[in-house]
Amino acid sequence: MISYKPLWKTMQEKNITTYALIYKHNFSPYTITNLKRNNSITMNTLEKLCKILDCKPNDIVEFLEDDN
Repeated sequence: MISYKPLWKTMQEKNITTYALIYKHNFSPYTITNLKRNNSITMNTLEKLCKILDCKPNDIVEFLEDDN
């Protein structure tokens, strides 16, 4: 299972809001919704987030084991 919990922590540490991602960095609201719902995103989106937040992919996404 994918979790973007590290993203929200990294954004808070860097003082970047979802508003800034949408209006300053041209992310679509649909992408933000996918992140909030822990849905998949493209590698291009991951790369763009890493550049904006000056971080590594592990600071954005984590993979959790399924309970099955």
